[in-house]
Amino acid sequence: MHNFNITRKTLEFCGREMLIETGKMAKQANGAVFIQYGETAVLVTAVMAKEVTEGTDFFPLTVDYNERMYASGKIPGGFFKRESKPTTEATLNARLVDRAIRPLFPEGFRNAIHVVVNILSFDGVNDPNLISIFGASLALSISDIPFNGPIAGVTVGYINDQIVINPTLQELKDESKLNLAVAGSASSVVMIEAAANELSEQVMLDAVYAGHEEIKKLVAVQQEFVAQCGKPKIEIQLDLIPPEITAKVEADYSARIAEAAMIFGKQERQDAFDQAEEEMLAKYKEAEGDAFAETERYYKAAFDELIKRFVRDSILHKQHRVDGRGLDDLRDITCEIDVLPVVHGSALFTRGETQSLGTVTLGGADDEQVIDGLEEEYKKKFYLHYNFPPFSVGEVGRMGAPGRRELGHGNLAERALKAVIPSSEEFPYTIRVVSDILESNGSSSMASICSGTLALMAAGVPIIAPVAGIANGLIMEGDEYVVLTDIMGLEDHLGDMDFKCAGTRAGITAMQMDIKIEGITKEIMSIALEKAKTARLQILDLIEATIPAPREELSPTAPRIESFKIPVDKIGEVIGPSGKNIKAVIEACKVEINIEDDGTVRILSPDKAAIDKAKAMILGVVVEPGVGEVYEGVVTRMEPFGVFVKFLNGAKEGMVHVSELSSHRINQPSDFLSIGDKVVVRVKPSEKSGKISLTMKGLPGNPEPSDEAIAAGKNPANRPAHPQDRSNPGRGRSGFDHHGGDRDRDHNRRH
Repeated sequence: MHNFNITRKTLEFCGREMLIETGKMAKQANGAVFIQYGETAVLVTAVMAKEVTEGTDFFPLTVDYNERMYASGKIPGGFFKRESKPTTEATLNARLVDRAIRPLFPEGFRNAIHVVVNILSFDGVNDPNLISIFGASLALSISDIPFNGPIAGVTVGYINDQIVINPTLQELKDESKLNLAVAGSASSVVMIEAAANELSEQVMLDAVYAGHEEIKKLVAVQQEFVAQCGKPKIEIQLDLIPPEITAKVEADYSARIAEAAMIFGKQERQDAFDQAEEEMLAKYKEAEGDAFAETERYYKAAFDELIKRFVRDSILHKQHRVDGRGLDDLRDITCEIDVLPVVHGSALFTRGETQSLGTVTLGGADDEQVIDGLEEEYKKKFYLHYNFPPFSVGEVGRMGAPGRRELGHGNLAERALKAVIPSSEEFPYTIRVVSDILESNGSSSMASICSGTLALMAAGVPIIAPVAGIANGLIMEGDEYVVLTDIMGLEDHLGDMDFKCAGTRAGITAMQMDIKIEGITKEIMSIALEKAKTARLQILDLIEATIPAPREELSPTAPRIESFKIPVDKIGEVIGPSGKNIKAVIEACKVEINIEDDGTVRILSPDKAAIDKAKAMILGVVVEPGVGEVYEGVVTRMEPFGVFVKFLNGAKEGMVHVSELSSHRINQPSDFLSIGDKVVVRVKPSEKSGKISLTMKGLPGNPEPSDEAIAAGKNPANRPAHPQDRSNPGRGRSGFDHHGGDRDRDHNRRH
């Protein structure tokens, strides 16, 4: 039996028990922890490559988030019945962990790091996402990998106007106006991801820092755990620029960089930087000869560092941005709608050199997106897709399936707009919004929100209110800092924070913060929120000047949907055996029909007449004709004793006895009626359950018998004889009584 060296700790956190353990699973990783919260359990491992990744100018961190379907008692779908590529949700969760831990590694760290989160058990109550941030931090902290942690994460909800830490998943879904993921260290917040239902800046700020107070407790637990079983951190080789190279580049090229940085256009400015860099590399290559092969990348890094230093210093100390704007000025904005024919809704939103083409497509229930992950399978009636082609930044590149960045940006924009999407009862359409980024120079996800809002209103989707988004930045050196409004790409790349905030006039609907430093203060976040609100209101003014409210009518090219309810106990009758009945309606009317478990029926078609016909056919099945009600019908069968009439669009059939055909006495129905004749009938009381007796007497609009037919009816000798008449005096022909019942047939069934 193994002699495991296990370190274990249990604690109560937010009303549930948390178990932390290391030393039993995955012992060959640099660090590994097993964490169970309620009955949700994750295994997080951290591994570091032994050698530096040569020639890399970035930190090679990879975070994988593996959802094991067995964790929730599921077998994967598909032919192979095994997990394949990560779901969108898993990819977003991996990004969440990555964004929280990435700023906390040393500058110049070039050893590859691989953090793997394995979801081993999922109880449907406790969210594994934030446990994963806690687990990643703890695995790194107890390992020998250099890491400036620990950090932790929590979920924050807003239920009944109260801030709630780590609510259950069901509470988040059904009751909470806020779904906020916040990560932080003992001293500051490092990452935010939030969706909200138009909450104020103050509520959002209070929620973030209420979460941070709980984070401090988890950080303290990690510190105790590290003291018990943490490994000594290893010495690593940091890939830093030699000071003499930095000094040389600064002396020779600082003036050129300062000049290029003042050029307004993104491409023109980048061309000036590239030209200066090419000249620099050529000069130093000629001077150094073969030794240049070893130092070239340091010269490039020193050049980039000099750009960063100049731009940051100019903003921080001179209040000057490279495009000449003030700290709180927005770039020029143009809003346009109806830029494309045929599509159901379209808009073009341009802010500076960032441009998003937003389109809206409306569909039916068959177009809902099916989400199948660890949670119970569900469908989405609203979703947003974000595309970022390489031409948007003037580059050549491969276009394929969306990557992590595209999924993350699309999810943020979707969250921002979801809060204003009407309910299914109010607007029974599936809604797909697509943002195609045509140009990018910062904040394309926020541009997607703006173009999406414009396109939704142009399509006639009755959104609650328009939504706008803005990205703010931060330049911070020591205790000095400035918060920038509407950052462009260069300011995002060289700055310390990317703070994105979207919302309506009433409040915030989505928020995201990523930082490159070890954390920010409450004061900085408060300033960023207020500046974001001011900018958001300015953009909403421009959106509403373009289209003040959603159009009352849908686009002529959009399908129409009729939504109504039928009794639940009638669903089977409407569908019929093997779907026979509903298929017949679909085929007859050329429509799309969806029937939900609660009896909601949605009929989709571009043809209003076809929708009305299909609705009438369905209602004809579920409606029970009441005695005395009058309907139009068609004669479908004729017998000597009467005629059979189908009504309610053929869904119901009843019999009109020969004595009820007319106020005149008629010899037989064929004397004045034919199959296919349209008649008006009234429902009579019936002695037989399930039988419908009808009359045509006294109802205007019915055929009238001719004089000859009336005369024939008055002469009993002209009536055809029937055996039943001779053997059963007083009975109607063929054994039917005057209410349409078949007494002889019933007698035979009983015996």
